[in-house]
Amino acid sequence: MTAPQPQMLEIVDSFGKRKLAWLRSEADEAGAEMPGVLWLPGFNSVMTSSKATALAEWAARDGRELTRFDYSAHGASPGRFEDGTIGQWLADATAAFEQLTVGPQIVVGSSMGGYIALLMARSLPKREAKRLKGLVLLAPAWNLTERLITPQGREIALRTGVWRRPSEFGGEDTITRKFIEDGDKRLININFLPLNCPLRVLHGVKDTIVPFAGSADLVRRQGKADARLITIHDGDHRLARPEDIEKLIGEIEALE
Repeated sequence: MTAPQPQMLEIVDSFGKRKLAWLRSEADEAGAEMPGVLWLPGFNSVMTSSKATALAEWAARDGRELTRFDYSAHGASPGRFEDGTIGQWLADATAAFEQLTVGPQIVVGSSMGGYIALLMARSLPKREAKRLKGLVLLAPAWNLTERLITPQGREIALRTGVWRRPSEFGGEDTITRKFIEDGDKRLININFLPLNCPLRVLHGVKDTIVPFAGSADLVRRQGKADARLITIHDGDHRLARPEDIEKLIGEIEALE
């Protein structure tokens, strides 16, 4: 079967003019009654990753709408990766939510995508925030420039402009001074998340990239809000096994 060809969304904002590649699984008549799903990838990940593809296949089987895209300078979206920041990729996600989706949406974010989902929920205009029916996050890397970059890596990036580190998924990650300085301006206070929708967080205890304790803390501090942690005791950071995808889909369906 031929892979679907992405469409392009043109954006012009404070970060400049750029294009985002995107794909959609369309809803059928029954699926149109259910909330759509918007997928937010992680750092240096793409909309055709194994998790995103599995979700798209589930959506197609169930006749429901699922929208996915590549951040600028990721995958099929043009740009220089070194120019990317949390702020720019947040703007990409917001544009995708506002311009590519209609009606109620469940936003599903993986790793950095989970962090961007929290930032987006905080910054959406009221008319758009009303469409948020739930956040389902996998190992959300909230405040990643503060929590997840080593002191040595920060020092190198801030001093020289860039730090390159081996990626656990192959190749290398590029961390720039611009990325760190922008991220440090966008930290969230997990004690005061202005969420008006349910929050579900899935995290593997064996995650060596984004510590499980961060998700436990995130959910615990939401008090009486509708927030729940789904612990995957034998799961790692990817959460891409069939049983992990099944849990993810179950949490999405439970929010309908």
